[in-house]
Amino acid sequence: MRAVSLENLVAQQKNLQSILDNMLEGIIAHDLNRRILFFNRAAEKITGYSREEVLGRDCHHVFGSPFCGKKCSFCGRPMEALEHHSYTLNVSTRSGDLRQLEMSVTGMYEDDGAFVGVLAAFRDLTEIISLQLRLGELTSFSGIVGKDRKMLEVYDQIRNLSATDYPVHITGETGTGKELVAAAVHNESSRAGGPFVPVNCGALPEGLLESELFGHVKGAFSGAIRDKKGRFELADGGTLFLDEVAELPKHMQVKLLRVLQSGTFERVGGEKTISVDVRIISATNRDLKRMMERQDFREDLYYRLSVVPIRIPPLRMRKNDIPLLASYFLKQAAEQGQKVARLSKAALSLMMDYSWPGNVRELQNALHFALVKSRGPDIEVEHLPLEIRQTDCSSFKPGPKPLLTSETVSAAITQAGGNRSKAAKLLGVGRATLYRFLEKER
Repeated sequence: MRAVSLENLVAQQKNLQSILDNMLEGIIAHDLNRRILFFNRAAEKITGYSREEVLGRDCHHVFGSPFCGKKCSFCGRPMEALEHHSYTLNVSTRSGDLRQLEMSVTGMYEDDGAFVGVLAAFRDLTEIISLQLRLGELTSFSGIVGKDRKMLEVYDQIRNLSATDYPVHITGETGTGKELVAAAVHNESSRAGGPFVPVNCGALPEGLLESELFGHVKGAFSGAIRDKKGRFELADGGTLFLDEVAELPKHMQVKLLRVLQSGTFERVGGEKTISVDVRIISATNRDLKRMMERQDFREDLYYRLSVVPIRIPPLRMRKNDIPLLASYFLKQAAEQGQKVARLSKAALSLMMDYSWPGNVRELQNALHFALVKSRGPDIEVEHLPLEIRQTDCSSFKPGPKPLLTSETVSAAITQAGGNRSKAAKLLGVGRATLYRFLEKER
């Protein structure tokens, strides 16, 4: 009965269909049973489906899966109302092409306030984003800020991954934004409406890691007073992000490999086998291939995790993004109640010369420090952290800094008479970066 009311609502004006057919946005309307009642010409063009194929049919059946992916509001219990929602999503057309859409969904109601269906309008952004990438005009993407050519390549990789469910392994130095990239991969995929569950493998005590990942049953160990779901169960239908995966102990690497192979596991102390549908994204700032050679990381696990590798460039390799990032962080701080401030040319110039061993995270911290120290609206050189102000600009050469090697580091330490701080200056890197390299070389 409601469907008839909705059909009347959609077709109540003589020229309504003609008007909607001449819109550039795709329009789709369905009732509370997901039965499609309207599908305009733009929707046909964008999706590749004709209205004859879709009208009167369940939208989940027509498109082979929920058109809105995990963001579909009609996958669970019947809804009593629907507020206005806007979001982006990736869909596959009838021919299998991937399109990125900007979707606007709202509920439809009768005069008496009864909820009778859904009206959705969507716009194809695929070509616009592709053009922006080619022209270098994209300044941010899915929560990531940057327009350097190397970051545009990362954006392109993320977009290419949106149609697949392959495991992704992200590498990059500390502070480059690996979790942001992982979240972007999730948000651009068909799992975007599902959970994104991060777990830092290096921050959890070894004794608790198995319980955190796989959960436990009541009485499994001292303190297990109730059944508890692990991160794998919490991520079911979504994405599990394993940060610092290189820190996993050997026995946990074996258990993780089994889950990746079978998609099943048991809670600690439990006997019931649990199946999950989870996409795995992992990340590390260490060299897993070198760890494999040392037999510190399983080779079979590495190839399970690193089906699609993404390398995030360090900030010193994309210094043109520093003004953009600085502006973003200052604006963000102002929106959070901090004072409105701007960088002086001298301060920005010094920041452009600095090597940023802590990458984007260090840049954000430096700006927060400067906001606290400065009193006026301008951030000057004297307001920056000491390590930035001590930058010896003469030790820097134009262009990206070379990667550290055993030979260059040994030569610099010898030239500096064994003084590691001086060696770091000669190499054009921060002391922390040099110390981390030496630690890995042991």
